[in-house]
Amino acid sequence: MKYFDLKKVPMSVIAAAMILLPFSCGNPQPKLIADDEKVLEFEVVACNDTIINRNTVGAQDIKYGFEGGRVVKIGNVYHMITAEMFGDPFCVNMRLGHWESNDGIDWRRVGTIRKSDGDYTGTSQRSSVWGPMVVFLEEENRWHLVYVCYKNKPSEPNMSHTGYDGVIQHAVSAKEGLDGIYGPYEDRGILMRYDDRPDPWEGLQGVDSFFPYKIGNKWYGFYGSALTQDMKNCEWHIGLAQADNIEGPWTRMSELNPVNPVGFAENPIVMQLENGVYIAIVDGGPFVDKLSYLLSRDGVHWSNIRHIELEPTVKKWWNTMRTPQSLIKESDGTYIMFFTAFKDYQPGFRFAHVSKLKLKINFLDN
Repeated sequence: MKYFDLKKVPMSVIAAAMILLPFSCGNPQPKLIADDEKVLEFEVVACNDTIINRNTVGAQDIKYGFEGGRVVKIGNVYHMITAEMFGDPFCVNMRLGHWESNDGIDWRRVGTIRKSDGDYTGTSQRSSVWGPMVVFLEEENRWHLVYVCYKNKPSEPNMSHTGYDGVIQHAVSAKEGLDGIYGPYEDRGILMRYDDRPDPWEGLQGVDSFFPYKIGNKWYGFYGSALTQDMKNCEWHIGLAQADNIEGPWTRMSELNPVNPVGFAENPIVMQLENGVYIAIVDGGPFVDKLSYLLSRDGVHWSNIRHIELEPTVKKWWNTMRTPQSLIKESDGTYIMFFTAFKDYQPGFRFAHVSKLKLKINFLDN
């Protein structure tokens, strides 16, 4: 072993070594949330099961109901931007609708934001439109809308072509201010594509959802996909992408993806809670039939999926649970979660209703 006499080493070399020393030890590891860390508990207070149903004014011509999207509250008014399963073919003839309510119970339809062209030959990228998410950028004083555009054609055995080759379309409100949520929205670029260096866990479905959120000066986006070319073994996963601004370019964070290595997760919505923890509410899938969420201390490294137990406080009225649309803190400290879920409204015919759930969050010692 060779030893050095530090007295003979120039001070400039020693100073440089001291500067580089912290980096040679590696970057600090993020503090992950383990499965046995509770962090918080959801307490179910009440549930209004079908606040928008087949007979609601404005919904009578929507054949199959509602799925996903986001509810935000501006002043005292709730705004829901959602996908409407308008007609046949099922999941192809689609609209993106805007609804509003003063109390979260009685809703009125404001208008149509986008409508699919219903092409069923696999030749149109806007055959169906899904997954609308709105975020307000204070620095631009405008609403940004992202939504999914799919191709569609008849499916094959073990291969689904109902919503495939999905891309994420970006649009911006033409009007400034919070009132710009009423639109119109002007399409800009495509944020993510199914054929632009996808990760191995991404499949025929393409990009099936997208939610952009900002931490510091960096943008992150949750996106999803599924191996729908092999339905017998198909799982729905979510992953992260990053960008310097919402317009992109967006780069997949492949080293962290998929965030949920097994099971089902779709349509994340991200927010930061008052204890500093980030939460992503997600559709947990038909296998668990529960509203679901993930937690993170830094908004980048996420826990495994957790579930909200509605029963026995809520008597089960749904056939299939679907997607949470909000986690809105109210003035009394409770939270409102709107969500979509299927329920039979006549024998042999399901309709995806919108429901309203009132929750308390109990924050625990971390």
